[in-house]
Amino acid sequence: MQPASPGEPGFATTTVLDVVIPVYNEEAQLAASVERVLEHLRTMPWSFRVTIADNASTDQTALIARRLSHTNPEVSVVHLAEKGRGRALKRVWSASESDVLVYMDVDLSTDLAALLPLVAPLVSGHSDVAIGSRLARHSRVERGAKRELISRSYNLLLRQVLRARFSDAQCGFKAIRRDAARELLPLVEDNAWFFDTELLVVAERAGLRIHEVPVDWVDDPDSSVDLVRTAVDDLKGMVRLGRSLVRGTLPLREIGERLGRTSSEAGRGRLGMQVGIFLVIGVGSTLAYAVLYLALRSTMTSWWANFSALLLTAIANTAANRRFTFGVRGPRDVVRHQVQGLVIFAAGLAATTGSLWLLHAVSSPGRGAEVVVLTLANLGVTVLRFGAMKLWVFSRGPAAPGWRATTPRGSAAALRE
Repeated sequence: MQPASPGEPGFATTTVLDVVIPVYNEEAQLAASVERVLEHLRTMPWSFRVTIADNASTDQTALIARRLSHTNPEVSVVHLAEKGRGRALKRVWSASESDVLVYMDVDLSTDLAALLPLVAPLVSGHSDVAIGSRLARHSRVERGAKRELISRSYNLLLRQVLRARFSDAQCGFKAIRRDAARELLPLVEDNAWFFDTELLVVAERAGLRIHEVPVDWVDDPDSSVDLVRTAVDDLKGMVRLGRSLVRGTLPLREIGERLGRTSSEAGRGRLGMQVGIFLVIGVGSTLAYAVLYLALRSTMTSWWANFSALLLTAIANTAANRRFTFGVRGPRDVVRHQVQGLVIFAAGLAATTGSLWLLHAVSSPGRGAEVVVLTLANLGVTVLRFGAMKLWVFSRGPAAPGWRATTPRGSAAALRE
C-alpha cells in the first residue's frame, strides 16, 4: 500500500525526524540520493521518515519518487503544482507531525555525518533551529571562487544590513523543531530561495536559539541554480524583510513568549536595522555623488558641480530613506520631508564646500584629489544626516499619521495555496 502524503487522508506519524528533500527534475540522482539518506538514517537512534517534495517536475522525477515510496515504507511523496523550495518546505513542514523537521538538498553536497550533530540539540529541546554552516571555522568546503565570493558577500551583507548573527544563510542543510515551525512559517513570505534567510532572520529576532554545525561541503557542478536571478531576488527579499522589521509589523515578541524563548533579541534591531539600511543607501548616494560630480565637472566649475551633484543625490537620498529606512509611504508630508531634507542638504553643502575651499587654499589639487576630499566630507555628512532624519524629519512612530502598518502576506492561508 502506498504511504499517504502529508496533508492527505490517512497520513499520520509519530516519528522524531521528518527529512524533506525538495526536488525539481532530478531523475538522474533522486533514487541514489534517497537510498543514501535512508541508509544513514537507519544508523541513527531516532525514528524517521523521508518526504520527497516534488516541485512540479516535468521529467521522470515524480515516477521515481512514487517508486521509492512503494519500496520503502519510510518514504512519502508530496507533489506541488508550482516550483519553489520555500513553497515545498512550507507545505510539508506545516503538515508534518514529526518532532524535528529537516531539510537537505538532493545533491547531498553536505556530508551526512553532520546530520546527527545538526538535529541532536533540537531533539533535546536545547535549540529551536539548526543550520549547517560552510563558513564556520572547522568547515571543509570545495567550490569555485565565484560561488565562494557570492556566498561570503551575501552573508556579510546580511550581517551588516539585517544585523544577522548566524554565519551561513543558504546552506541546504537545516532543521527546525515542529513547534517553532508552526509559529514562524506563517510569517515567511518568500516561496523560493530567500525562504531560508527570511526564516532564520525572523527566528533570530524572535529570540529563538539557532544552533550552527560546521559541515564538509562539495559543490555540485551540475547545479541548476541561476545565480544572478537568485541574487537579485535575495536583495529584494532583504529590502522587504528589513522594512517589516523596521516598522515592527512582525509579532516577534509574542512568538518568543509562546515558545518560552523571550530575550532581548525580540526587541532589538529597529535602530540597528535603520542604521544598516541607511548605510546602504548612504554608500549608494556617495557613489552616485562621485559619478555625478565627475560627469558635471567637465562642463562646470568645481563649486557648481559639487552643488548640483549634492542637490540631486540629496533629493534621491531623502526619498529612499523615507521609503526604506523609516518606512513612510504615501504622499502625506512628502513635501515637508523634502524641504527638511534640503535644509540638511544645505548643511551638507556648507561642509563639503568648506572642505573644497580648504583644499584649494592649501594646494592646487587635480580632480582626483577633489573627488577624494569631497567624498570623505560627504561620508561625514551622511552620518549627521541619519541623526537629523531620525530625530527631526521622520521622528514620528509608526502609529502617527503618514505611516501605514502592513500585515505580513505570509499568513496561514498562504500555506494552503
